[in-house]
Amino acid sequence: MLTLYRPVGLEELRLLYEVEMRAFPPRLPEQPIFYPVTNEPYARQIAERWNTKSGTRAGFVTRFEVDSEYAARFERKVVGGREHEELWVPAEELDEFNQHLDGPVRVVGAYFGDGYAGYVPRSVGLEGKDVSEQFLTLARTPSLCRFGLGTDGAANHVAVFLNFFWWEQHDFSAEGVSPRDRDRVLGELRQAWAGGVRGAIPLGLSER
Repeated sequence: MLTLYRPVGLEELRLLYEVEMRAFPPRLPEQPIFYPVTNEPYARQIAERWNTKSGTRAGFVTRFEVDSEYAARFERKVVGGREHEELWVPAEELDEFNQHLDGPVRVVGAYFGDGYAGYVPRSVGLEGKDVSEQFLTLARTPSLCRFGLGTDGAANHVAVFLNFFWWEQHDFSAEGVSPRDRDRVLGELRQAWAGGVRGAIPLGLSER
């Protein structure tokens, strides 16, 4: 198997999550190439230096395995220094490429720029709240299960998955939540998540 990496923004990560991290979403009409990269440092460079400066101000590094014999059919392109190597997959072949993934896509890095608001759900509980307000709401709620982590039809589980990466990194002391209490809430969320409909998908960064 060949290990590849792809830096993605918040929206592409949401689309990945909606198919249980098993397939990359179709390219847009103006995007003729799907280009994962061949090494993690390059993927992190893109996520941190580029994705955090535009759009939703977030960059995530995903890691995945693909059948190496199949992947060998695609051209490798070096687009800068020697470490800037990409695999160029024509957009019309992405569906077939997805079928050759071995296991789910994992998130191994997360970077955030100024102005990051997170994923804002439309369902009751976390509706309309930004990434910080969502965590504070969860931290001050006796029962986390009321926010739909076990209900596939609720949007809250999408918000928890997408925003958890930022919560892991943020210090909420100024908002009255100590690092110890933050970690306690994150632990409770992981426990509730494990019993929910997407419990097989890691919550937070995957172990390296």
